[in-house]
Amino acid sequence: MKAAQRYAVVFEKSATGYGAYVPDLPGCVTVGDTLEETEQNIREAIEGHIAVMREHGESVPEPTTTVGEIAINIPV
Repeated sequence: MKAAQRYAVVFEKSATGYGAYVPDLPGCVTVGDTLEETEQNIREAIEGHIAVMREHGESVPEPTTTVGEIAINIPV
């Protein structure tokens, strides 16, 4: 069995909840009312996205996106 892949996920807060997308899987997006719901939804979206890619004979891309934070001072 192949080791689990770790895809970077971007979560964005909106006025009504949260959205999420996976940069390495274009088109793999979801929304939810809470961050917890959105996290569960994106897990399901990733699994479904990969399943559909395989059904269509497409190769599943390896994760390449890395995530980091940069601290900056914003002048007031």
